[in-house]
Amino acid sequence: MKPEDAADIDELLTRSIASILPSRELFKKALLAEKKLRIYIGADATGPDLHIGHATNFIFLEKLRKLGHEIIVLFGDFTAMIGDPTDKDATRVALTEEEVEKNLATWKLQVGKILSLDDKKNPVRIVKNSTWLSKLSFADVVKLASNFTVQQMMERDMFEKRMVENKPIHLHEFLYPLMQGYDSVELDVDAEVGGNDQTFNMLAGRTLQRKMHNKEKFVIATTLLVNPKTGQKLMSKSTGGYISLQDSPNDMFGKAMALPDEAIIAVFIDCTLLSLPEIESIKKDLEGGKNPKDAKIRLGKELVGLYYDATQADKAEKNFTDTFSKKGISDDAEVFSATSGEKIIDVIVRAKLVSSKTEARRLFDEGAVSEIGGEKITDQAFGVTKDINVKVGKHRFLKIKVS
Repeated sequence: MKPEDAADIDELLTRSIASILPSRELFKKALLAEKKLRIYIGADATGPDLHIGHATNFIFLEKLRKLGHEIIVLFGDFTAMIGDPTDKDATRVALTEEEVEKNLATWKLQVGKILSLDDKKNPVRIVKNSTWLSKLSFADVVKLASNFTVQQMMERDMFEKRMVENKPIHLHEFLYPLMQGYDSVELDVDAEVGGNDQTFNMLAGRTLQRKMHNKEKFVIATTLLVNPKTGQKLMSKSTGGYISLQDSPNDMFGKAMALPDEAIIAVFIDCTLLSLPEIESIKKDLEGGKNPKDAKIRLGKELVGLYYDATQADKAEKNFTDTFSKKGISDDAEVFSATSGEKIIDVIVRAKLVSSKTEARRLFDEGAVSEIGGEKITDQAFGVTKDINVKVGKHRFLKIKVS
């Protein structure tokens, strides 16, 4: 192993890492042993978008791939139909097979923005867990379940909370960790990577690997992207700031500019390739009173440059500057057709500027919908009768053409 590889490993084991089980030292020893490890990450296809919070793990895995390790990305199509109870205070709504496949339509393209899927020497492998989970018999599931106790399952925070609040816990929710755990067995992995909210599920896989393959599995829990002031998840559609890997360069840049000031450094660390010394320099500038806008511009360009390229990053910066300095509308804002008299809230939802009608109502209530160059639109029943350019939130624009 090259000296620079050892230095890279030291940063790998600290940057965006919440915990490593059984220990950081043992995982480092395994990496330095130059044995090719099989490492995987799983993500349930509960929506069409992957966001920059997911990218934290993909960046980590791409660095390991470059060190020569085998990387597997699991698209959880079967587990998405069960529903992960993690961080949920109510039972998750199960998805249909058709809904899952629709969500997965662009996932490979999104993952490919970070991970090298077509590298000739060491390509990333993509699998779906329906390949094996759908074939398990009832006897197989009972056998898997025999490896755990109800008491172990009840140790999950969300289950304890529901018990206290007298909310139902469905039996199939206990099965979810078994399914995710069995993924580790089927793939026969050496390590699993996931957000620290997935630690319980990943440890279930470690238990099954030990009992069924007599093999230890490392669990690498990464930090979640949260606002350090509020503790809220940054990549949440309900709270705003959701930056999708499918966003256009202009949208990605604009959303970076709209992030809370206190979240800038966390996003630099978890979602970009900028070196830690450079990030520390930006942090010191901010603590010294430098305008956060400058740091956000750098952040926006880093994000667009990583998920697109440097040319698109420069164009996105120029578009943002031109649009907001002139208080106009982006040149490439989407043009959307509406019928005369159609409610503007329905047009905004149809155009997918928001994730739901609930989010749209919230934005109207907050006065966050306005006509470009005109007044705020507060009446949700407002009907469009002529062509109009609207701004929704801080960085979403729409040109409505009435027919």
